Amino acid sequence: MQDTNTKVELLSLLPDELAELLVSLGEPKYRAGQIFPQLHRGLSPDDMTNVGKVTRAKLAEVAYYHLPQVERKLVSAIDGTVKLLFSLSDGNCVESVIMKYEHGNTICISSQVGCRMGCRFCASTIGGRVRDLTAGELLGQVIAAQKELGERIDNIVMMGIGEPLDNFDAVVKFLRLVNEPSGICIGYRHISLSTCGLVDKIDALAQLNFPITLSISLHAPDDETRSAIMPINNRWGVDELLAACRRYYAVTTRRISFEYTLISGKNDSVEQAEKLARLLNSRLRSRSDTMPIHVNLIPVNEVTETGFVRSGERAVRAFAATLEKRGIRATVRRKLGPDINAACGQLRRAAAKESENKE
Repeated sequence: MQDTNTKVELLSLLPDELAELLVSLGEPKYRAGQIFPQLHRGLSPDDMTNVGKVTRAKLAEVAYYHLPQVERKLVSAIDGTVKLLFSLSDGNCVESVIMKYEHGNTICISSQVGCRMGCRFCASTIGGRVRDLTAGELLGQVIAAQKELGERIDNIVMMGIGEPLDNFDAVVKFLRLVNEPSGICIGYRHISLSTCGLVDKIDALAQLNFPITLSISLHAPDDETRSAIMPINNRWGVDELLAACRRYYAVTTRRISFEYTLISGKNDSVEQAEKLARLLNSRLRSRSDTMPIHVNLIPVNEVTETGFVRSGERAVRAFAATLEKRGIRATVRRKLGPDINAACGQLRRAAAKESENKE
């Protein structure tokens, strides 16, 4: 195991920071231009043939390089979706899912080990939050996935284990790192970030004005329903959340996507669809501003511990049609990797249960 307490994590360093570290070790600044791209291709300093032994030894004294290691790999026989269980340098595990589309490969990455948001329908939050991931561990999932697949990752979705905005500083640095031209170079417009609704962090993210896609996990048309399944709503209610969305759009002019998990008997009636349409139209649109609104409907992933049941196909269609009639664009997310439980949190949970049974 790497000494991650006293040493610098190389994958968390931007080019200028890497150059500063090398100069402090008595190395020329240009070495950063040699080393940074190779780190992002998945090479440790020891594997770099164009870096001398003395330089590598100096780096080893003060810094470490560690990619997440693949512990389990599941591949869907239905659609080719790949689910990876990664172990980190301290033995904790997170998941990433690679989805294959005609326009390229999309990876869904984790931002924390576990999650403290407590959303009732989510497997990721069972057991709570263990710790945040570093920017290098976020980036490492993308690099390790590319090495495992032997293919380029084209798009990133931050919807895996954890709440990205609850790990704000590391996530912001990751966004900058993954966008670096001499690194992986995935453009901001190819990145989506999902949040359950941390209003203060949405405002902070807006000020950075990254041209990413922001997704809001809404899942209910009113405070009573939302608070029952999402504890975060007790801190910031629906009105406060949508006001933050308005502010975000005013700064970035980027369309916001709203995620709505459909749970049978909880939030999937036509009446609730009508209420959702009225809510979004009244809070986000005005006569002078037709803010684009998109709702992504997601039949809930059935997790044993939650007891929640997926909405039937008829209910899903009726909900979507009701939104469309009220001028709200709605799509139903296609369930990928159904034969491997591709939704995040389930593989980590299964691995944890196996470990508990062995003890």
